[in-house]
Amino acid sequence: MRSENEGMAVRVLEGVRVVEIGGMGPGPFAGMVLADHGAEVVTLVRPGRVRRMYEGRTIFERGKRSEVADLKSGPGRARALELIADADVAVEGFRPGTAERLGLGPDDCRAANPRLVYARMTGWGQDGPLARHGGHDINYIGLAGYLHQVGRKGGPPVPPLNIVGDFGGGGLLLAFGIVAALLDARRTGRGRVVDTAMVDGVALMMGHYYMPGARLGPRGTNQFDSGVPFYDVYRTADGGYMAVGATGADLYARMTETLGVDVSDLPGQHDPAGWPELRERLTAAFATRTRAEWTEVFAAVDAAVTPVLDPYEALDHPHHRARGTFVDAGGHREPGPAPRFRELGPGREHA
Repeated sequence: MRSENEGMAVRVLEGVRVVEIGGMGPGPFAGMVLADHGAEVVTLVRPGRVRRMYEGRTIFERGKRSEVADLKSGPGRARALELIADADVAVEGFRPGTAERLGLGPDDCRAANPRLVYARMTGWGQDGPLARHGGHDINYIGLAGYLHQVGRKGGPPVPPLNIVGDFGGGGLLLAFGIVAALLDARRTGRGRVVDTAMVDGVALMMGHYYMPGARLGPRGTNQFDSGVPFYDVYRTADGGYMAVGATGADLYARMTETLGVDVSDLPGQHDPAGWPELRERLTAAFATRTRAEWTEVFAAVDAAVTPVLDPYEALDHPHHRARGTFVDAGGHREPGPAPRFRELGPGREHA
C-alpha cells in the first residue's frame, strides 16, 4: 500500500512567486493548485473580510500565506505593487475594468515587472457583449451547451454542482494558462496576460460533441447521459445505487453474467431494440441485493460496476485510502494535491 504522501512532495513549481489580488472560487482554486506543487502564493485580503459560507480555513487557502491590504487605498495599492514587482504571477478575479480602476490592471503591474504573467479569471471573459455582466456556474454551463444535456429523457435540465464551470473550465484552465505563460516568459523575458473565461473553458471541454460524428441527441438519449441501459445507475434493495459503465463487450458480458441476467434472447448489446427489456432486467436484478452486497460481489469482477458513494463515504473508500487521495488536514480529511509526480528511471516509472 502506498503512503498517503508518496508522490505529493515533489515541488515542481518551487521558486515561482504568485500574488492573488482578488476573486472567489476558481481563482483561489487555481492558486491552491499552484501552491500544492511548490509555488509561493500570497493572497491579499481586504480588511474585515468575513467568510459567509465556511468556518475556519477553506481548502482554497491551503499552502498560501495572506496579507491584509485595502486595495482601494494608496498604501494598499502600493503594497500590492511592491509584491507584484518581485513576483512571477499576479492573479485577479474581478469583473473587467475593476483592476484598472484600482490601479492594478495589467499595464500598471507590468510597468513594475515586465516579465509578469498577469492572469485574469472571469465568467464571460474580458470582452464580448456579456463581459461586464454578472453570472455563476449555471449561467456559463448553460450558455456553453453543457447544462442542456444534463438530466433524464423527457425531463428538464438538472443543475449539477458548480464543478464544470467554476473549477474545470475555470480554475484548472487558469492554472494551465499560468504555467504555459510562465514557460513563455522564461523563454522570451516578457510576460503575458492570461484571459481565462469559464464559458470558454466549458465550451472547450464540450469540444468532442461539436464534431459532426459525435453530435448529441436530445437530453437523456445518448450513451453517456443515461440513454443506454449499460451506462446508467441502478437502485439497490436498500435504496442505494450502483454505477454501471459496461460499454465494452467484455465488460458487458461480465456485468450481465455476474448479475445473473440472461441476455441470450435479446438483440446485441448495441441494438436499441433490446434496450427497454434490458433496462427492466437490470433494474430487477440490482433490486435483489443491497448496495454493500453488490459492492462486495463486483469487487472481484472487472465489469465497470461500482457503488455510488456520497462525498463523505468516498473519504474512506479503500482505493482512496491506498492511494492517499484524501489527506489528513488538522482534524479533517480533504483531497490531496493532484496530479502526482514521480521520477522516471529503471523500476521507477510505474511507481
